[in-house]
Amino acid sequence: MLLKNRNKLSKQSQRDQLNELLEINETLSTVMILNDSLKHIWQYRHRTWASKSIDNWCQLACSDSHPEQTSFAKMIEQHRYGIVNHCDCPIYTGKLEGVNNKIKVIKRKAYGFHDL
Repeated sequence: MLLKNRNKLSKQSQRDQLNELLEINETLSTVMILNDSLKHIWQYRHRTWASKSIDNWCQLACSDSHPEQTSFAKMIEQHRYGIVNHCDCPIYTGKLEGVNNKIKVIKRKAYGFHDL
């Protein structure tokens, strides 16, 4: 349940269990909120809005003073330029990764054949 998006949970019982779990564990609830808000950064089409959203997100992540959240927020700050550039040119590498995977499969199948 924790690995799925909230809108992808199929059963009402799963949603209820997730809500109950989030009520019990405050840290987990904070991480889920941060996760949801980080997903929205990729939907911005204006650099200034994305940059402000990153600022707000990093400030919220550092306010909890959890060491992993703080280090992740610092990493997001270091990669700010690339994230904000996604607003100007939204390129996804899914197709490229698929082609790379096909090449790897072909190479694996060809292992053992003698080259003339």
